[in-house]
Amino acid sequence: MMRLSTALLLSLFLSACSSFKPVPTTRFNPPATRAELPHEEAVHPKNSLEWWYLTGHLRDQASGEEFGIEYVFFHFNLKDGKDDYQMVNVAITDPKGQQFHYDYQLDKLPRLLTDSLPLRLRDSKAGQIWKFDGQEGKYQFSAALTGKNNQGYALNLSTTPTKPVLLHGGTGYENYGPGIVAGYYSYPRLATTGTLTVGGQVHQVSGELWYDRQWNCTSIVAKGVGWDWLSIQLDQPREELMLNTLRNTETGQQLNNGSFYGAANENVHLNGSDFTLTPLTSWTSPRSKKTYPAKWRVQVPSQGYDLLVEPLVPQQELALRFFHAFTMYYWEGMCKVTGTHRGQPVTGKAYVEITNR
Repeated sequence: MMRLSTALLLSLFLSACSSFKPVPTTRFNPPATRAELPHEEAVHPKNSLEWWYLTGHLRDQASGEEFGIEYVFFHFNLKDGKDDYQMVNVAITDPKGQQFHYDYQLDKLPRLLTDSLPLRLRDSKAGQIWKFDGQEGKYQFSAALTGKNNQGYALNLSTTPTKPVLLHGGTGYENYGPGIVAGYYSYPRLATTGTLTVGGQVHQVSGELWYDRQWNCTSIVAKGVGWDWLSIQLDQPREELMLNTLRNTETGQQLNNGSFYGAANENVHLNGSDFTLTPLTSWTSPRSKKTYPAKWRVQVPSQGYDLLVEPLVPQQELALRFFHAFTMYYWEGMCKVTGTHRGQPVTGKAYVEITNR
């Protein structure tokens, strides 16, 4: 499922630009058929909204201390193909210290992005260069967070896929309602090594990240739309779940979409009553005063899963402020997984995004 934080960002961005009323163009979006690699990895020129998105858990190779990261490049086009924009988000979670640090940057690009491979995406802020290079699960990326409160936080990581690509919806295009589709595939397990700098201390880390590649995404931006999105990596069996519930507070409608990726690489599309996400407790942000679910029961009866997903740090809320006019809040963070699989105990790792609560 599309990360709604970005859709909301674009919607708010457009409403804030009262001086020229830009319209996100969809006329250059590729047709919704079947995702083809490696072509889909590249920039889709003049795309309405697309991104390259990494989240996951990493562990210090010596101490075993665990950390979470979020790293994403967004690209979108306005004014009927004339102007490209880029946004980068980076976040580091430290459960031991109960710390969450993040940074972001939004820029109008001096020229249109092109569809060359391998990827070579760049952004800069306060003298720091943020990089994302590679294709098809083999990536190198780095960033140093900026600002007084983020001194001593950085990442420099490389990945290799350990499972084949997962085409959501079976084709790499997912249906979000009547006539609304967007491209979406994942590498649900990227073996990752490199360094994380946390509070000024450099950690040699390894682990498995989750990668989402999505495009053609502005078509579902609408007032009152929000969702809960989860990526789950089970330890044993080595299976994965992508689950999301799309909510429309204007109409009261709710839509489930998801994928089960089995130990033998079975790709099973999930929707409707195939799974349920039940919030069990909540957490209220002292900054935004928004209330978010803080623990979920996740049930996927057809695959025998009954799980609990719990944040490792309550405060993983991002506040993105633009144009001194508005601040967009959403929660995205690392979580632990416990529960049962066909009656037997299981554990795992998850990342969760919650928007428009």
